[in-house]
Amino acid sequence: MSKRDYSFTQNRELSWLKFNDRVLEEAEDDSVPLLERLKFISIFTSNLDEFYMVRCGSLYDLSLIYNDYVDNKTGLNAQDQLDAIFEQTIFLYKRRDGVFNSLNYQLKKEGIHDLDFDDLTENETKFINKYFFNCILPLLSPQIIDTHHPFPHLLNKSLNVMLIMKNKGETLYGLIPVPSSLPKIIYSPQDEMRFILLEKILLEYADELFSNYKVEFKTIASVTRNADIGLSDSQIDEDEDFRGFMKKILKKRTRLAPIRLELYKYSDLRLLNFLCDQLNIRKNQVQLSKTPLDMTYVFELYDHIEAVNELLFHKLSFNPFYPKIPKYIKEGAIIPQLKKRDFLLFYPFESIEPFLRLLKEAANDENVISIKITIYRLARSSSIIKYLLEARENGKDVTVLIELRARFDEENNIHYASLLEEAGCTILYGFEEYKVHSKVCLITRKERNKIQYITQMGTGNYNEKTSKLYTDLSFITTKQIIGEDAMLFFKNMAISNLNDDYEHLLVSPFGFKPKLIEKINLEIEKAKNDRPASIIMKMNSFSDRDLIDMLKKASTAGVKIKLIVRGICCLIPGLPGKTENIEIISIVGRFLEHSRIYCFGTGEDNSIYLSSADLMLRNTERRVEVTFPIENLILKKKIMHMLNIQLKDNVKARKINDKGDYEKISRDDELIDSQNYFMHYGFSIIEEKTDVKESFYSKLKHLFKK
Repeated sequence: MSKRDYSFTQNRELSWLKFNDRVLEEAEDDSVPLLERLKFISIFTSNLDEFYMVRCGSLYDLSLIYNDYVDNKTGLNAQDQLDAIFEQTIFLYKRRDGVFNSLNYQLKKEGIHDLDFDDLTENETKFINKYFFNCILPLLSPQIIDTHHPFPHLLNKSLNVMLIMKNKGETLYGLIPVPSSLPKIIYSPQDEMRFILLEKILLEYADELFSNYKVEFKTIASVTRNADIGLSDSQIDEDEDFRGFMKKILKKRTRLAPIRLELYKYSDLRLLNFLCDQLNIRKNQVQLSKTPLDMTYVFELYDHIEAVNELLFHKLSFNPFYPKIPKYIKEGAIIPQLKKRDFLLFYPFESIEPFLRLLKEAANDENVISIKITIYRLARSSSIIKYLLEARENGKDVTVLIELRARFDEENNIHYASLLEEAGCTILYGFEEYKVHSKVCLITRKERNKIQYITQMGTGNYNEKTSKLYTDLSFITTKQIIGEDAMLFFKNMAISNLNDDYEHLLVSPFGFKPKLIEKINLEIEKAKNDRPASIIMKMNSFSDRDLIDMLKKASTAGVKIKLIVRGICCLIPGLPGKTENIEIISIVGRFLEHSRIYCFGTGEDNSIYLSSADLMLRNTERRVEVTFPIENLILKKKIMHMLNIQLKDNVKARKINDKGDYEKISRDDELIDSQNYFMHYGFSIIEEKTDVKESFYSKLKHLFKK
């Protein structure tokens, strides 16, 4: 076997850390309102928490089980990667601390005070003292750790006050779990813009709880645990359903191996050695943070400021934005409009409302026979579920393929699966080794003894909340050939058939990746024959080694390649003789870039596919994903217009350089913030041309009819 070339690839995990550093850069950006910048610190923190729970958890498992495992982008084994992650995290914590400190200073100038105990006024101190003894103390469970009181299990990401104490010359350790049932923020009775975090109060009063000891040191600690739970049908009892099994699995998430220990502001070598010994971790897995360990309070603070000081809130947050209904979609019934034209909705700039209207209409349409849908993530209060239940009440056949293993949404999906099943819907749970990540909805109608299909497919989830926050594309069509493919897809899901041929759809794990390789090879042949050859792709992450090698091959053949990769990118562009024809940008802004688009060729003959899949091995080979072609010329122009605007972004975009690092894009021309552009214009420029063309074609059809 030939030795693998690592010269144009970088490690997936370290690439992700670079991306999260880019998220933190938004918190530094003076053009972003202050409260939004604080939210970016919170997003950065929750991203890092999940990264440690999932990715570091996976690497930890690999380090224990597979001695011969190496990363196919760098040749690093699992422990090498973990050590590199721990080292890089030190830099990220220091940077976050600096940004958080600067933001706190600026927020104080605006009248928003994140208080330490020393900042409290005399009246505030009296209030907090009373609050502690009346509201906090009764809920506390302090504990001494000694031979009679063993070290307790620390819940994943829970906050705990840790103490070193002396009693009769003996060193003891104490612990006070911070109750999750109490409010995270306590506001001053004098001024609701002044607040203190709950854990700071407990840290101050910890001595009171151990008054018979001499407290020598105290800090706040939080343990992050491995949350990457492997699932196998072999673990399920024969008399146990999959939903019940998933409930048991979720309970394990709080008891898995520690991956990281965080300490707030202060550390002591004695405590450090003690905790590392008790948790069975090494010192490079310990991080010291001057930023609060739990930043989820930021979203509560955000809502609080909006409620009590609307004027200040609008000054310090983004201007409100409301998704629009495309002009071509009129009031009234949706189905007759779909018979005349396909819809392409561009979230969040365009609203999910037309799809919700379609679903509600289908639930009450006497000609609708069935509704079939795949579900991965849903809103907590979901209109999708409401209309599916309505359809079932009206006698429609409703089939829902719901993925119970959507990470961190398992409980929500279990709840909805129960509701749907109780209502008489057919529930499918997918496959043992493959998560179903597809986004497909099929409505079947029977009118005048003819079967008609309405098919919706998208790049993102059926979640009304995230449709206002994520950029995604949603395609709705009445094309019979697409509907027949969708019907075949649902039939195959019901009989566990993953390997079938479809007329138009590309379905992973077997039908997506080979087609992409075929399309890349076609562009390579064009370049070799001195014909224009182009590849443009947009995705969230890019780590599939086979496809990385294919793009390197295309680059050396002369194919011009432009990639928009939001997060992980293991391909390094711009390297002479290897990737010099590849340009890669990442866009991080107000909205989360989430759409997946794959374009091959130039001009009107180009091929465009939209997909639920990123170019990661888990998507291309280990999940059920659906990729679908866009063949309508007008819709293709819309998508190319969108991509071209994003490729010109020089405000929120960063290019990846030949070292694999992000760098700012030169701004010789006018400033282009693609998301800001779409908020103002959306597809309107293309729509105007579309309306003219449609008017022309409708007149032409009318003449032919005559």
